[in-house]
Amino acid sequence: MSITIDATDGSGSFNAYVAAPSATPRAAIIVIQEIFGVNPGIRKKCDDWAAQGYLAIAPDLFWRLQPGIELDSDIPEQFQQALDWMGKFDQANGIADIEATIKAARRQLGGGKVGVVGYCLGGRLAFMTATRTDSDASVGYYGVGIDNLLGEKHAIAKPVLLHIPQADHFVTPEVQAKMHEGLDDHPKVTLFDYPGEDHGFAAEMGKRRSDEAAQLADKRTADFFAENLG
Repeated sequence: MSITIDATDGSGSFNAYVAAPSATPRAAIIVIQEIFGVNPGIRKKCDDWAAQGYLAIAPDLFWRLQPGIELDSDIPEQFQQALDWMGKFDQANGIADIEATIKAARRQLGGGKVGVVGYCLGGRLAFMTATRTDSDASVGYYGVGIDNLLGEKHAIAKPVLLHIPQADHFVTPEVQAKMHEGLDDHPKVTLFDYPGEDHGFAAEMGKRRSDEAAQLADKRTADFFAENLG
């Protein structure tokens, strides 16, 4: 199902995919899209969290550019389209929309904890969510450009988990080293490295998925949310 959420700046409203558990939710998880939009893979992430008892919501963060973008990473033309959309995307607006989604989730829960998990661009936004919102727990998979966000790390007040594939062709070893240097001693941040894995290894479908590493990362994420969201 989908819901409509009003933007906090009054500029309009956007759709969000929602997967609800069969019983009362234990908490909520905001699933932050890759550059490919709220596509079948992101919706499956939501469905899987709902099966584990969470209210899962994936907001359409590209709505200001074009509502309802869904792209396939395995189709070269669509991959290029996704890169083009990312270049036009305003990340500050994206964080505002994530914050609006967090508030909508709390309303649906009648209070309670809300975490976020993001992938690729969403992994970067998950880190920004940890520094700029009141998210209760944040997880980023192969977040891009986090090294240039380290000046915000003092604002992290709630637990953060980052998954770093060491063969990520979008995140160089030098950038990974800066992430470790800047965050390894942070009491709220945990970093996991995945030797030999590339960007997108935890995608639900398609050629990028690396099943064994994806299952390990997803178990670590599930344990992290169970500990920090209840």
